Amino acid sequence: MTLTITENNFDELVLTSSKPVLLEFWASWCGPCSMIGPSIDQAAKDFAATVTVGKVNVDTEEELCDRYHITHIPTLAVFCDGKLIEQRIGAMPYKELAVWLTSLNQEA
Repeated sequence: MTLTITENNFDELVLTSSKPVLLEFWASWCGPCSMIGPSIDQAAKDFAATVTVGKVNVDTEEELCDRYHITHIPTLAVFCDGKLIEQRIGAMPYKELAVWLTSLNQEA
């Protein structure tokens, strides 16, 4: 299940997570965000045991965007042990996303 991440639940769901967390920073008007959305949802299902997956709406969560210097969307950000460890900008095919998430689990 893909979580909706807000300023109110960010600390609980992202910073204190026992698993790596993949966040998609997105907006409803963003074409590439719409393209990658189904891949993010599929990753949430396929990697549920090892990765928490969430989405941050940049139009409503400006403070989170400012805190993590999100200036382009979609931005995919990975947090481990409460720290931002990697960011990628732009849409990617599911296969590439799956390889990336698998590599994160091997590093964690």
